[in-house]
Amino acid sequence: MKKRRKIISVAIDSPAAAGAGTQGKLIAKEYNLLYLDTGKIYRLLGKLRLQNKKKFTKKLVKKKIKNIKFKDLNDKNLLNDDIAISASIIAKDKAIRKIIKNFQKNCAYNPPLKYSGSVLDGRDITSVIMKDAMFKFYITANLKERSKRRYLEFKKLKKNVLFKDVLKSLRNRDYLDKTRSHSPLKKTQDSILINTSKLSKKACFLKIKAIMDKKLKPNGNI
Repeated sequence: MKKRRKIISVAIDSPAAAGAGTQGKLIAKEYNLLYLDTGKIYRLLGKLRLQNKKKFTKKLVKKKIKNIKFKDLNDKNLLNDDIAISASIIAKDKAIRKIIKNFQKNCAYNPPLKYSGSVLDGRDITSVIMKDAMFKFYITANLKERSKRRYLEFKKLKKNVLFKDVLKSLRNRDYLDKTRSHSPLKKTQDSILINTSKLSKKACFLKIKAIMDKKLKPNGNI
């Protein structure tokens, strides 16, 4: 795929609820980048699969990806456990991953001209989608802290959940993400580890910003 010259490219991998989404949005805002939460694409298709169990085909997936609306990725219902499990099942399908991979690469390397580049977060961004990204981060936190964050997120959405169930769900999701055959979650050797267990959102962002600003000019451009 032909790549546009001179763009800021940021790749982020992380387990669920580690704070990668928050940091991705902050980075995008600071450096005028297109932001894409790639996990939401799988969740959107996970929802589609649940709605079309007997007719969930490669053709249907292609049609959905072709007509995808970024606002659909902000659907709060995509956080539901049944959709998360469905998304994990889809993530194991090599054919579907190829369709999504092409879409993600296009967002990564050919963002609209109004942006200075792109920032993508997910499970295989540093290892598969953006191997040559200018900046590569692996954002993580311990399971208990991540479960607490997701639990509070659910409570804010007025969802009736138990902390122990959230913890169990995230532990299961970690296992599925790290052990799947195709593009499992892993830290690449060239990605920078950021542990957010004891960091505030602001402290984490400032740490990432300091790393990026060392390589970028003061005005944020290459």
